[in-house]
Amino acid sequence: MSETNSFVSHLLELRSRILKALLSILVFFVPMAFFSQDLYHLLATPLLNAMPDNSQMIATDVAAPFFAPFKLTLVLSFFLAIPFVLYQVWGFIAPGLYRNEKKLIAPLLLSSTLLFYLGIAFAYFVVFPVVFAFFAGIEITGVAFTTDISSYLNFVLKLFFAFGMAFEIPIAIILMCWAGITDAATLRSKRPYVVVGAFVVGMLLTPPDIISQTLLAVPMLILFEVGILIGSLYTRKSEEEEHQEVS
Repeated sequence: MSETNSFVSHLLELRSRILKALLSILVFFVPMAFFSQDLYHLLATPLLNAMPDNSQMIATDVAAPFFAPFKLTLVLSFFLAIPFVLYQVWGFIAPGLYRNEKKLIAPLLLSSTLLFYLGIAFAYFVVFPVVFAFFAGIEITGVAFTTDISSYLNFVLKLFFAFGMAFEIPIAIILMCWAGITDAATLRSKRPYVVVGAFVVGMLLTPPDIISQTLLAVPMLILFEVGILIGSLYTRKSEEEEHQEVS
């Protein structure tokens, strides 16, 4: 009976944490919804700056001018609420962690959030101007350079997620080293394969041009080296060492 009560209490707590996470997203979404058009224009600025004179974006769907900005606002609300969402995740799993695990997980949650934001900022301020200038410079006779607002939104959100997740590489390496899955020396020996893999991932996650692929692959390789450097400090302790630390 006690096990049943414990299971039910965990489900209730999980529901409470999920509702609080959704509420945090809603708190950002409601005020930002009034500025959804301005937010979309800000997102489109890198493309608009690269487009030829007297050209503009288009909407091929009658409802796109309404739904595209609101979709962007919803995604941005989730991005901004990530710290609060992760806090709810932390609050749910923390009671089941050991003391040394709590010391590691809390900084990693903060670091992963900052790295995700850094990846998005890198995509917006560095990648977008270069990529859109490259695309806008391609001229085909009889073809006007115009972009549908919904297609553009899906394109940039894909890049945001790609760069945001790519910047999480150090966190993944630290966790693998800490869990004993691998170590820094093994990862260093796999460096040639990682270089090839980074460019393959860049090819799969970015537009089919060498510029954007390189702009994703190079930061991934740099972050891989950073992850190895930090991961070498987080090797999994033996059971005897953990027992001595507890005692």
